[in-house]
Amino acid sequence: DVQLVESGGGSVQAGGSLRLSCTASGYNFCMAWFRQSPGKEREGIATIGRPGGSTDYADSVKGRFTISQDYAKNTVFLQMDSLKPEDTGMYYCAAARRGFPCKREGKNYDYWGQGTQVTVS
Repeated sequence: DVQLVESGGGSVQAGGSLRLSCTASGYNFCMAWFRQSPGKEREGIATIGRPGGSTDYADSVKGRFTISQDYAKNTVFLQMDSLKPEDTGMYYCAAARRGFPCKREGKNYDYWGQGTQVTVS
């Protein structure tokens, strides 16, 4: 199985920034970031596909978050700027063995990280 290792979570004040990283132990067709906030269901916030590096974002984070990848290191990043208190939640890295275009739906992903907490106050 592919193992996912996450880092970069923490606590910041509103308007601040964080950069999350997720490294996979093997090749994956799609990688994505999901989050679950208090009182809300898990939502896909950003995806990136290996063919062409196409990206997709949830409306709630467009213009503030940027997903990118380092092919050589099998690593995906999530740069989060202009953070708001409503961004608080548990962030999960996910990877899919196949599928294109990559979708922001949890059922499409095969491997998941343990999650990293992001708190904005």
